[in-house]
Amino acid sequence: MPRAESGFSVLSDDFAATPYRYFPGLRERAPVHYEPTIDSYFLSRYQDVKRVLTDHQAFSTETLQVRAEPVMRGPVLAQMTGAEHTAKRKIVVRGFTGQVLHDQIRAVHANAAELIAPFLPRGRVDLVNDFGKPLAIYVTVDILGLDKKDWQQIAAWHSGVAEFITSITLTPERRRHCLDCAEQLEAYLVPLIEQRRRHPGEDLISKLCTAEFDGITMSNRDVTALIINVLAAATEPADKTLALLIKHLIDHPEQMAQVRQDPSLLPAAIAETLRYTPPVQLIPRRSEKDAVFAGATVPAGATVFCMIGAANRDPEAFTAPDTFDIHRPDLGTARSFTAAAQHLAFGTGLHQCVGAAFARAEIETVAAMLLPILDQVRYSPGFRYRETGLYTRGPASLSLDFTPVHEGVPDRDWQV
Repeated sequence: MPRAESGFSVLSDDFAATPYRYFPGLRERAPVHYEPTIDSYFLSRYQDVKRVLTDHQAFSTETLQVRAEPVMRGPVLAQMTGAEHTAKRKIVVRGFTGQVLHDQIRAVHANAAELIAPFLPRGRVDLVNDFGKPLAIYVTVDILGLDKKDWQQIAAWHSGVAEFITSITLTPERRRHCLDCAEQLEAYLVPLIEQRRRHPGEDLISKLCTAEFDGITMSNRDVTALIINVLAAATEPADKTLALLIKHLIDHPEQMAQVRQDPSLLPAAIAETLRYTPPVQLIPRRSEKDAVFAGATVPAGATVFCMIGAANRDPEAFTAPDTFDIHRPDLGTARSFTAAAQHLAFGTGLHQCVGAAFARAEIETVAAMLLPILDQVRYSPGFRYRETGLYTRGPASLSLDFTPVHEGVPDRDWQV
């Protein structure tokens, strides 16, 4: 087992290539790992990570002022507390529930069917680059009510925003590029926000512009920040989770067969994917006072990175944690997309991801559509699997072969 000792770094190429190899050593021998080059502490044990994510007085989201606000063009939900947080969170959550969510899921299904159709007669698709990434942007553009013809430009701007938020270190050139992307995205959005204020529709931007909760409304700056927040939150995890889900089921053919036979197992398969390989690997917080973990002191004012991938594989929290098992009794599938989830893939507590219910519905809808048509799905000849990313992590590509389909996507009962 690689040792978490002097000379070891979570910023190294070795760690980036295979972080899961290093997690047991970190949890056992260096549960509070310090990285001097970025003056930050990395926590890997489940209980420590859960403590940081649930104790909002001792561990604040102030780091986001530096890590997110410059590209979000304003404060985001995770930075807010008290009445403002409650009101604005409720406004956003209302944009992802009830009839609105049902309509969004219809759009998800339509977009997914359109994107997969050209690949069905060929019997081959890269589920990440041909399908997952464009689908995530398509769906988000639809929800926000943006013009679909602009999706590639929006995707390029979003890529810069995501790079800024998810990079531990950035060169001055890359930092400038990311900020340029954010500024151009803001310039694109502000006239749309003003137009939706005058002529609101059914889209999420209109709802954010016109919503009021306990007397609190949204300024243009608030709406801009939340739109970019939704863009980042709705696209980053969804495409990664879908590809990881299909990969794990291919690697565990008996569980693939069970899910195909009984689609009600799909939520458990998604929840186990989120536990086993969470797409968001790091969640940052700032320590507001000295805090002791495993006998080591994290000083007040320090940046603390919660290692979600390591926490979700902690044997203190899960039995046989390095085994992918959709039937595990300690998963709690029903709670897996709420703040009470046992796994920590969506964070937990007050700042648990607002889009968790939507993400579940999106991934479930798309997987339920894909599994019946990707018959005898397997890796393409010569394909070599590789994951990338330190902060968010997922497959670089996923080239799959399957039995060609010539009659298009079956129109089956897809509602979740």
